Order: sequence, then structure tokens, then C-alpha cells
Amino acid sequence: MRLATILDEAGPSVAVVERDRCLRLPPNDGLGGSLREIASAGADALHRIAAWVDVQPRGAGRPLDEVVFLAAVPDPGAIYTVGLNYRAAADAGPVAAPPRPLIYGKAATSVAGDGAVLTWDRTLTANVDPECELGVVIGATASAVASDDAIDHVFGYTCINDISSRDAWLDGDQWLLGKSMPGFCPVGPWVVTRDELDPADLRLGAMINGIPVQDGRTTQLRTSISEVISYLSRHVTLRPGDLIATGTPPRLDGPLGPDRHLQLGDVVTVWIEGIGELTTTVA
Repeated sequence: MRLATILDEAGPSVAVVERDRCLRLPPNDGLGGSLREIASAGADALHRIAAWVDVQPRGAGRPLDEVVFLAAVPDPGAIYTVGLNYRAAADAGPVAAPPRPLIYGKAATSVAGDGAVLTWDRTLTANVDPECELGVVIGATASAVASDDAIDHVFGYTCINDISSRDAWLDGDQWLLGKSMPGFCPVGPWVVTRDELDPADLRLGAMINGIPVQDGRTTQLRTSISEVISYLSRHVTLRPGDLIATGTPPRLDGPLGPDRHLQLGDVVTVWIEGIGELTTTVA
């Protein structure tokens, strides 16, 4: 199932994405008022939503190109990111993982939706990059879980663009601030529930104005999704709707090159096989 958070005349609502249409869930039918609420309710909520979808008339809902998408999870309790978690694509031999996952964070107020316009104070940072990451949406609360049990605590998967400053005073000293400006965490366009997507070998990447700047596979992950969840849960309690950005593939050498930062008018698209595309315009 694909679940999105949309904005229409009724305000923010959860919607089911079926093929090329979007069906807004009725707010008063006990189906879940927010994606975090649905994630908390787990399989029971998904069964109720599936039953509701099954009785909707053919052609119900709106075409996707008429829908305004908010951040798929507009109110995460926490956002965790994992640094240096991808091997280079050309690295064919076994590579030792870091001794432990390198965890950063982003403020929950940095989230944005598909199609959002991104602007920031250029006097604070001039050098800003996109980063395509497979996003994990937590379902069941996780505290000190074993790696073998960690996937049971996943609600679903989404695209995250971990937009980050590269200026030395932020990237070198103030990672949280350099990753947390408003709009620096596009999430979406929707969440694909865990039962419909195997994250073990997904292709993912990013483009600036249609030109590839990242292209990798989740097989390059140094620390697996299960291991990341287990490690985090030994230090913090993960709650329904929390987000984990699991790392980003290396930047491609060309044609834009690794040092080409975001510029006015750029259209950035991050994409993940089995999920979709998440687009942001720089203004």
C-alpha cells in the first residue's frame, strides 16, 4: 500500500495512492487521522484501509497531477541520518563497515513535500547539496531491539532528500544546523508499506535538471537497515512516524561533478526503485 499526506479543501489528510489516482481517507471513519497514527496502529489499520479501498467506486479519487503532496510524514517525532554508509559502486571486494553507524540528525521542522520550492538564506550557507536516501518510517516502538527483530518495527519506506550545507563552519562543526534549515528534508512522495517492498537491492539516485549526480544500489550499504535500527534503539527510543535516512550513494564524477552545488532555478529529483520520485525546485 502507498500512503501519502496531501493538502486539499479539507486541509491536510492521509490518502491512499492507487495506480495513477489518490483517494483521500475519510477523517471520521476511524481509519487514521495522520500517517503517524496509522503507523502506530500497524497491520490492523492497514487491513481497515484496504477494506475501505476495496469498496470505492472505479475512478474514485483525484489524478496524481492534481494533488498537492505534503511531506509524507509531516510531523516526525525525530529524524536520524546515517553518514558514510555506502561503499563506492566500483568497490567489488568486501569492505569493512565503520566500527559503528555514524548518526546525525535533522530537525523535524525541516520536512517538505514533493514539488516543494526550496529557498534559504544564502548569507548563512552558499554551498548546499542534495542527497538521495532510502527513508525508513518506524511503526512499532523500538527500544533495545535485536537486529534480527528490527524489521518488525518498520512501517514502510519512502524517499528522503537529505539536503545539507557543505560550508565548513556548518558541515564541519554544526551538522544539525547545516541539515535542518526549513525545507532541507523533502520526504515522499508517499510511504510504501513494508509488506510491499524489499529494501535489500533497490536502485536509487538523484538528478539536477535531469542530469544524474548519484546512482547506486542499497546493496552498497555498509550497515544494514536492521543493524541501524538495532543500534539506534539501544541509545534512543524509536517511536511511530520517526524517520531514518539510511545513507547516500557517492556523488558521480560527471558531467556536473561532485563539487556542483545547488543553484537558483535548479530542479532536483531523487528517486528510488519501487517507491517513486521526489522533486524540489530551488528558488
